[in-house]
Amino acid sequence: MNDISVGRPLAGKVAIVTGAGRGLGREMAESLLRAGAAVGVAGRTKSALDEIVANAEAEGERAIACVTDVTDESSVEEFVEATRTKFGRIDIVVNNAGVLSSVPLLDQSVDDWDRIVETNLRGNFLVTKAAGRHLVAQGSGKIVNIASNFAIVGVPHHGAYAASKAGIIALTKSLAVEWARYGIQVNALAPGYFVSDINAELRGNDEFYGKVLKTIPARRMGEPSELVPWLLHLAGPESDYMTGQVLVIDGGLTVP
Repeated sequence: MNDISVGRPLAGKVAIVTGAGRGLGREMAESLLRAGAAVGVAGRTKSALDEIVANAEAEGERAIACVTDVTDESSVEEFVEATRTKFGRIDIVVNNAGVLSSVPLLDQSVDDWDRIVETNLRGNFLVTKAAGRHLVAQGSGKIVNIASNFAIVGVPHHGAYAASKAGIIALTKSLAVEWARYGIQVNALAPGYFVSDINAELRGNDEFYGKVLKTIPARRMGEPSELVPWLLHLAGPESDYMTGQVLVIDGGLTVP
């Protein structure tokens, strides 16, 4: 695969990224900025979002930050409208916001189940709906949903997370068919284990971390930068005839 991050292939485009304050979300937001897109970043931590904007502006890039609760429709609408008002349009939607917990199903509370499903799946729906009306009106757009390989392979103690991510895959396929006539491509990335702050505690436990690595044929976690070319591919013109697809990037973990 060619390195499409060279140059500024997304110059003139406007993207929004949820869950952008840290981890893979931040890496993806910054990669879109480097590729030339103006980017609206959403998350819960204002200081982290403001740092992204400050760094972008120092590099001559354009960004706007909005503290956003993706489970709240009015909060999502405000984020989407603020980005559209500042930059004039929206072309790329990256639905990355997500939470998880590791707990046996019989021990999981209804509140914890709802928290995960509402953030991961309801949040995806609300952001896609709010931004989608603009994409449909302009007759073009890219939606990149961040699913997970946990939606494909069974992993104990992650029922709510896996179910929510499987829902994202189903939504991706449904919308791909529904919105293809409007020139909108809807695809998903399904990462496996990637190095991020969300699994820092796991990586600090040598015994447990070693067990996890043994489940991955590549015997390592992915680096955030290894997700970037695939994101840019799905966000750029190279994927204009590709929709409803799920790209699994997990070091071979889900290979039958």
